[in-house]
Amino acid sequence: MFVVMFGGVDGDGLEALMRRALEASALDLLETALESGRFVDCVLVADRPPLGRLPEGARLLLDDGTQPFQFGQRLTAVVAESGATRFVYAGAGAAPLLEAAELEALAQGVAGADTVCVTNNFYSADLFGLHPAELLGRLDPWPSADNGVPRALKEQLGVEVREIARTTATQFNLDSPIDLLAIALAGAGGPRLRAVLDAWAPDTSRVRAVAWKLTDRHAEVLIAGRANSRAWRYLEQETACRVRLLAEERGMTAAGRDSDGSARSLLGQLVEAVGAERCFGELVPQLCDAAFIDMRPLLAHLGIHASRADRFAADLGDSEAIEDPRLRALIAAVVASPVPIVLGGHSLIAASLQLLNQWVWDEHDRIAAGNEG
Repeated sequence: MFVVMFGGVDGDGLEALMRRALEASALDLLETALESGRFVDCVLVADRPPLGRLPEGARLLLDDGTQPFQFGQRLTAVVAESGATRFVYAGAGAAPLLEAAELEALAQGVAGADTVCVTNNFYSADLFGLHPAELLGRLDPWPSADNGVPRALKEQLGVEVREIARTTATQFNLDSPIDLLAIALAGAGGPRLRAVLDAWAPDTSRVRAVAWKLTDRHAEVLIAGRANSRAWRYLEQETACRVRLLAEERGMTAAGRDSDGSARSLLGQLVEAVGAERCFGELVPQLCDAAFIDMRPLLAHLGIHASRADRFAADLGDSEAIEDPRLRALIAAVVASPVPIVLGGHSLIAASLQLLNQWVWDEHDRIAAGNEG
């Protein structure tokens, strides 16, 4: 059984765009699962019917809008009602770049008699498979989101957890419009998602400017936020530029540090000390020629609890669309910086950065080959 769950994103403007993109990505993923031939039952679980048509062979299950949504309870019920003894789950934003081979790896991982969970990330899962399926219902309390399911299965029930290969495709997740912009620039994604991005036609100039610095051995690029050691190794091996890495507040969300006020950010302290205009207009340009910044630790440190609409606008550098005055001033300072800065969430400095690096090197090689010709 293959289950994709989708819902909870509403609103106008960029929120409506994200909903269309997430829906399109979910339908593309269902089609990929069907084409793999590894799944007997492919299901979209959603809060309302999708605007696009379901792929032939997939079915739709709608949430009960009269009851509060609880992730673990809902997924357990869906799997139990199907009678499946094993399943693979994906969030709607998970794996817009995934191909049949990666889905087959998940399916194969739970195909045997072993008690096992197979996932793309033990600590923060967007995809996971489980056998036997009924183990999900034994977790107490019900998991509130997908991210912690593999770890809970291991810690509560002793289930063996295996990770599939970590690639750009298996780690990419649609969290923000900046991730959509990366896909648009790279020309990636399935046909439904591509149609959404083509209709959007975003301005990619700022992202292009920063991405090209990755190929410049004379440039220095700042990466700030919840970067892990894998990101550091990747950047050291796959980019030509010098990298200045500021890694802070890993595990912030899981630990609740973003909501309880305990998150601390060096970049946030710098903004507090000298102000956003001097920070991004004078000091950051002394450190780098371009930057990718995961803004969430900075915002948590500053106590800016932005709405989703404001966060999305901030990630695209659209200060005029931001209602929160503190965030609006912060983003205006970033956009005015003499060095190009791309903002986003954790995914920006993880899989989105890898996708952009792959794209820019392909462009670099294509241009070089053309010049040689």
